[in-house]
Amino acid sequence: MDLDDLPLAEFGFPGPLRDRLVTAILAGTKTSTTALMLGYDVLGEPLPRVGGRSVVVDSAGRPVAVIESTEVRVLRLAEVDLRHVLDEGEGDESVAQWRAGHEEFWHGPEVRDELGDPDFTVDDDTLVLTQRFRVVEVVEPAPRPAG
Repeated sequence: MDLDDLPLAEFGFPGPLRDRLVTAILAGTKTSTTALMLGYDVLGEPLPRVGGRSVVVDSAGRPVAVIESTEVRVLRLAEVDLRHVLDEGEGDESVAQWRAGHEEFWHGPEVRDELGDPDFTVDDDTLVLTQRFRVVEVVEPAPRPAG
């Protein structure tokens, strides 16, 4: 499988959050994710599709795994269910807890900057894309040159 032919899957922004999410993906505890539909529109990115594969990268931009989408749904934020929340593998035990954490992220400066809207907020009707995936390959790190 040629990784260069696959789109990147970047979870969160580089840093501690991405590191935790990548660790959970590699451990098999994170098998779903949620993204703002607006983000796909603003960035001009194609929506994931069932059977589509992408390369998960770590905070340094290194490939760590290839994932395959097994389910893709567009929902109102209010329609996200507990099964999805638990499968996100981030430790949330209720939809309310999950939503509070995601709202904090989506209302943060990085997301607002990426969307080009310093006052962006979500509500029950905000459209999100929920995606289930499975790891199809763990990418071994490239050997470091001797020296």
